[in-house]
This record gives sequence, C-alpha cells and structure tokens, in this order.
Amino acid sequence: MTIGAAILCGLLGSSANLMAHDILSPVNPAVDPPFDIIKASASTDGRWASFMMELAGKSGSIIPEASGAFRGAEVYAYVWPTKIDPSGVGFAEGSGILALAITAHPDFDDTPLHDENGDGDPANDGKNWHAHWAVLAEDAACGAGFKVKEISPGQDLVPASMPDLPIALDAPGQSPLLNDNSLHITLPVKGAEAAAFDAMTAKLMISQEGSPGPLLCVTEAQDVASGDLSFPGIIMKK
Repeated sequence: MTIGAAILCGLLGSSANLMAHDILSPVNPAVDPPFDIIKASASTDGRWASFMMELAGKSGSIIPEASGAFRGAEVYAYVWPTKIDPSGVGFAEGSGILALAITAHPDFDDTPLHDENGDGDPANDGKNWHAHWAVLAEDAACGAGFKVKEISPGQDLVPASMPDLPIALDAPGQSPLLNDNSLHITLPVKGAEAAAFDAMTAKLMISQEGSPGPLLCVTEAQDVASGDLSFPGIIMKK
C-alpha cells in the first residue's frame, strides 16, 4: 500500500481511534535520528491549536543541500496530517487533507510576508524552519503517493497569506520553536477540537521545468508516527 493509500484508509478509519490522544512511536534505527519520531501530540483552546513532535535526535539539525534553483529544489518537513477541514484555515471546504508542516528549503522563500531570520529582507528565509498549512491530495506520480494540491488563485478559495505559488499552501507566519529533540508550534485554526491527526517526517521536491507531474510532490516519508498513517491521535481541548 502506498503512503497516499494509507492516508485515505486513515481518513476513512473507524471511530475506535477516537480513544487516542498522543501518538507514541518506537525508535527506528533505520531513520536519521533528527527525523525519527518518538512522540506527537496536539491540543486546542478552541481558537489556537498547538502541535508538538519529539524526535530521537536534534530537531531541525539537517536541512536540504542547496541546488541553486527553484525547479528541482528539495524540501525537508515535519508534518502533522489532520482531519481538520481545510476551510478551518481559509481553503475550500472538503478540498483535501489539511496538513500542518514545518519546512526548510534553502533554494526558495515561500513566506513573502514574513522575515524569519530578521535581516530586513523577507525574501531570503527559506532555509530557516517555518510553518505552512498545506492541502494534500493523492497522486501516484509522487514517490510517497501524494502531493500538495494544485489550485487556481483568483478562482479557488484561498487564505489571504498564501505565497505566490499555484498550490494549496498557506504561510500563516507563526514561527516554530525547536529545542533539542523537540519542536512545537501554536497557530490559529477553526474546527480543530476532536479532529484526528498523525505525524510524519518527509522529503518533498519541486518538479523540474517542463515536467508533466505535480509542482510539489512528497517524494519520501522518512518516518510515520502511527506506522501506517491511521490517524490515531486526537486534538484535545485543553
């Protein structure tokens, strides 16, 4: 089963998962420690949601090598796929799988409204870890079975803070906190309470110029907290 198929199975999974909260994951020696998930959790106060991940190694200590070009650029990500409806952050209702991602990619900056490194230039921050909401869709053309969904700005419903890319990607501006082997972020979202979630570490890639495939594919799932993307976590009211 592909990761994409596993996500769809998880989205249709039984209500037995509703008894879960945090997700615990055993150490996997086959995964680089900074991407080996050992725990994931999420909570909400009804307006703000907090997501946390603990790793076997130092979080954020490995970023992609710069290629010098946007096309073909690699992205590393810590991701929480959720069952929150995409309308909770400004995308069209029912448009796909809403995922929160903390990413780094030195070849391009997709947070045009934010200056993550504080140097006065908001257009040179891609290598700094930063947050995105993304809407995922199944696509067999991608190595891990899914992509960031293509959209048509001006036609599709999108958040006001999305970058200038034709994909369902938002740049909300909240900065993640990376501390030793953990990372944490808090940001506003509607409809998070009691929603199921999972966690994964992943590699993504921008397609090459002229490629008929998706613009941004998930090429590899390095680790999945549940093991099978069954969405056993529940975002609890705090």
